[in-house]
Amino acid sequence: MSTATATASAGPIPDGTFALDPVHSTIGFEVKHMISTFRGSFGTYDARLVNTTDGARLEGSAEVGSVDVRDETLAEHLKSADFFDAESNPRIEFASESLEVAEDGALALDGEITIRGVTRPVRAAGRVEHIVADMAGGRRVGVELEATVDRREFGIDWNAALPKGGFALGNEVKLVAWLELVPEEA
Repeated sequence: MSTATATASAGPIPDGTFALDPVHSTIGFEVKHMISTFRGSFGTYDARLVNTTDGARLEGSAEVGSVDVRDETLAEHLKSADFFDAESNPRIEFASESLEVAEDGALALDGEITIRGVTRPVRAAGRVEHIVADMAGGRRVGVELEATVDRREFGIDWNAALPKGGFALGNEVKLVAWLELVPEEA
């Protein structure tokens, strides 16, 4: 029985248009909650990576109503006007303006993110890798990104004062994306 694995290559993004493989991808967030880091994710999201002679760009979105925090009561609170306001703002959207990949696969991109209808610039950093042939012989591109935003800049101000001082929730939120993308079908 063979135990061979695919060999990933870091470096420039291959030419073409790549669509999200949602089974092998995750979009999430991390925020300080009292004494630990709280993590959540979104169950429904999309992303697209395009690399042409004009340059590379990445765009994506997440459905706010699909927020997953392993507690339905908390998920409903996050969907409410206190946080994401899913009824009025059903999606978080991102579009890159510039994307740079170093020879070692280090990735830096600048773009805009829209949360609760508020659009702000964001800089993200991470890695890109690709394989020429996966188990079925197809190409894949892997993108790992993270960026930090201040939730208050998007109108997400809810917090709870602690009895001995301080607040329950931090203001800086780390946005994370682990994406596997496959060539888009024509």
